[in-house]
Amino acid sequence: MARYKESVCRICRREGLKLFLKGQRCYTEKCAIERRQYAPGQHGQNHRSKLSDYGAKLREKQKVKRLYGLMEKQFRAYFEKASHGKGNTGETLLINLERRMDNMVYRLGFCSSRAEARQLVLHGHFLVNDKKVTIPSYLVKIGDRITLKEKSRQNPHILESLEGVERRGLPTWLELDKKSFVGVIKTLPTREELTLPMQEQMIVEFYSK
Repeated sequence: MARYKESVCRICRREGLKLFLKGQRCYTEKCAIERRQYAPGQHGQNHRSKLSDYGAKLREKQKVKRLYGLMEKQFRAYFEKASHGKGNTGETLLINLERRMDNMVYRLGFCSSRAEARQLVLHGHFLVNDKKVTIPSYLVKIGDRITLKEKSRQNPHILESLEGVERRGLPTWLELDKKSFVGVIKTLPTREELTLPMQEQMIVEFYSK
């Protein structure tokens, strides 16, 4: 599968928003968007053009897609699934993205970025309801228990990330027992609990054109 391999800090600068793609570095003064709050490239500092309506919707779609680390085909599939379901399409899209296994591992604090979470899931470090899951796009359900495998509990990167859970904050819809390395999906998030600035209706309008 194709994957973005260039500097992820450029993505945050392009979107003008800290997307926390670099893990622990995003919480320090070394964060690129803290040091250079302008778009990357030769003309980044002088780029002042106003976006068209289409451009604004495209940027919103790109921002959310990059936040969750998806390629266009994957993201479009999530939109199509949401558009054929019940309820508000935009909200359903965001909630389904939050339900991804790699996102839940990140949210629980087992790692400091979604990219790192994706690797940990692929390499079989986690169980869902005592069964190994190696698919980052696996959608968790209410009541599911995500457990770090016994042999992975001395991984220094995981232990370091768990120490920083309080600083990052644990979402109210999740429960974490750091001693037993178990996270529980208490409920699914509401739109109000997804605090990053995302205008999902613009994404709906982009794909519905």
